[in-house]
Amino acid sequence: MYGNLLASREIFETDSLYTQINPSEEDDEEFKARCGFYNENPIQLPDDELSTDLVIFSGIVSFAHLPIARCFVPGTEDFDIAIVGAPYDTSTSFRPGARFGPNSIRQGSRRLGRGLSPVRGFPGSKLRRLDPYHAGYKLVDCGDVPMSPFDNRVALNQLYRGQRAIHKNKSLKNSGQPPKIVTLGGDQTITLMNLRSAYEQWGRLAVIHFDSHIDSWDPHVLSGNITKSTSLNHGTFLHYAHEKGYLAPNSSIHVGIRAPFLGPNDEKHDFECGFEKIVARDVDIVGIKGVVEHIKQHVSAWPVYLTLDIDSIDMAVAPGTGTPEPGGFSAREILTILDGLEDINIIGADVVEVSPAYDTNGDITGTIAASVVDSVLGLMTVT
Repeated sequence: MYGNLLASREIFETDSLYTQINPSEEDDEEFKARCGFYNENPIQLPDDELSTDLVIFSGIVSFAHLPIARCFVPGTEDFDIAIVGAPYDTSTSFRPGARFGPNSIRQGSRRLGRGLSPVRGFPGSKLRRLDPYHAGYKLVDCGDVPMSPFDNRVALNQLYRGQRAIHKNKSLKNSGQPPKIVTLGGDQTITLMNLRSAYEQWGRLAVIHFDSHIDSWDPHVLSGNITKSTSLNHGTFLHYAHEKGYLAPNSSIHVGIRAPFLGPNDEKHDFECGFEKIVARDVDIVGIKGVVEHIKQHVSAWPVYLTLDIDSIDMAVAPGTGTPEPGGFSAREILTILDGLEDINIIGADVVEVSPAYDTNGDITGTIAASVVDSVLGLMTVT
């Protein structure tokens, strides 16, 4: 069964017998037939320059292999768009775990970073000819803001200070403007601090809020308004954004709403906070183009902040989240809707509520979240 493998040691000490058992490769016609090409065309190894080699599995994992920058020291480095993580989940109302979301999204982005996409944008769109990573803008990954897991007030203050420090740098494309920031969450409470810093730079903002929940609940309804710390959470932050004056009047919109209201006045209160809504099933009635046109008409007069809760996508596609709801957008629908928002002035964005502990072993939630960020970068660079 094992043939020559079990030949005695003495056989191999006799050259003639060894040659009979192991003919020379040079004399083996079968070997030459199989390997002749490689003998005639020896491998050419690359030189010491590694930058052109396959980078999917190399180096420190940054978003889409972007360079790491020291973003929290104003004036150290200028850039146009910053990716930054916000590892925070102590204001969740159901399942925690989104503090590990930034790392999950970065892991999901390893195949991004180069090349045109044949499906980016509507037919005829400039997005079809765009590689946002090589479009003349400097994109960097700032790493994560240090956020305390023990005190929400301290953690959110840290995030605000981190966002403000990034905004104090200058855009390379337009030195009179601050860089734009895309934040990887983290539960969606972080959006309030992102809006605060963006408001200080651009003034009142229209918000496009992709979510299955309205997140503008009155603190008395959602948290009992027991203390200020409990009142601010991932379901009330838009109430506070309106109360603080960060939002443009009657110019913000929810997209993908499908979770039940908590009280009889929720819809009225939401309208008072300046929001209109597109429910998830509207995409079945008016189609993607109808959804896109309605969003653009509602927000286009203002600088726009885009925040996307990953639970706006159906739980079959994105199970790794804190408060999953059935009946959301498919991955294809959400990416097509995002690409349709070309030509609006998106000055900042975040992707939140990615909770990898509830994801599949295929990391599908982190991967679709990375694709959402990729689409947002396209919107920020296409103009």
